[in-house]
Amino acid sequence: MRTFDYVRAVDTQEVVRLLADDPAASCLAGGTTQLDLMKDGVLEPPRLIDITRLPLHGIERRGESLHVGALVTMEELAADATVAERLPVVREALLLGASVQLRNMATIGGNLLQRTRCRYFRDPTVQACNKRAPDSGCAAVEGVARMHAVLGASERCIALHASDLAVALVALDALVHVQGVSERRTVPLTEFYLTADESPRRENVLEHAELITEVEIPLPPAAARSGYLKVRDRASYEFALASAAVLLLLDGGTIRRARVGLGGVGTKPWRAYEAEHVLTGAPATTATFTDAAEATMRDAFTVPGTAFKVPLARRTLVRELQTVSGVTA
Repeated sequence: MRTFDYVRAVDTQEVVRLLADDPAASCLAGGTTQLDLMKDGVLEPPRLIDITRLPLHGIERRGESLHVGALVTMEELAADATVAERLPVVREALLLGASVQLRNMATIGGNLLQRTRCRYFRDPTVQACNKRAPDSGCAAVEGVARMHAVLGASERCIALHASDLAVALVALDALVHVQGVSERRTVPLTEFYLTADESPRRENVLEHAELITEVEIPLPPAAARSGYLKVRDRASYEFALASAAVLLLLDGGTIRRARVGLGGVGTKPWRAYEAEHVLTGAPATTATFTDAAEATMRDAFTVPGTAFKVPLARRTLVRELQTVSGVTA
């Protein structure tokens, strides 16, 4: 049996001090998959800091931004009136992201920090995993890779980022507020994650003694349309094979503003800037949508088990662009 110290924290500063004093300590909150990884033997922290009692639970609209405490649950955020009215893409991503039982436990901060479900990363008997053992290789490249990534991937690592919510939030230019030992900082979510090709072992820019306290979501114009499409093997409690978060602001038949996030295909929640460039200022037609999807997947890295994801992701994006715009022909 592996033993560890358990600490229940009640103050944010207490947490960051505890983390600063112990480089091997970890935080516990709903949605982080921390306990799963400990049970699997992937993580063995000597100290576990329970942050679920911290005062980070509120949802507040301030002007044209929604401020969400890191410990707000997925279900609470999905039920918020402002989310329902102005952020349907977020609500749909939340409702499609997990079962009701999980949504009532998983937190927003925990969801953003969840680790990959890569079967090779989560099995410590697999030797070749650059996430666990740098420079050891990537067993997924030669193994069964159906649930792995094709964007931000390379021979070094093709582990997939599993969050649905994060895909919607990167499309909306959400911000992450972070508390450190001596300072606070704000990081755009588009800059928060690192691709597996950049750093297999390190998945985001959060320092060890830092804690996410709040997520800030800019509200799109009231006339904007948005939605989230998730393609998966079964209708419930399943991770995405491909997903698309889309926000469009239309002026007649012309796209004045486009924001696109992709899930199920990236080693991080993927902001599809190439697609946005094609869409902005273009007519809202299936031909435009197809060009945008082609541009997005042009540099995909595939192995035999993931090659199917390239056409699937293209079709997923085109379909959701059609749905959100109302253009089907």
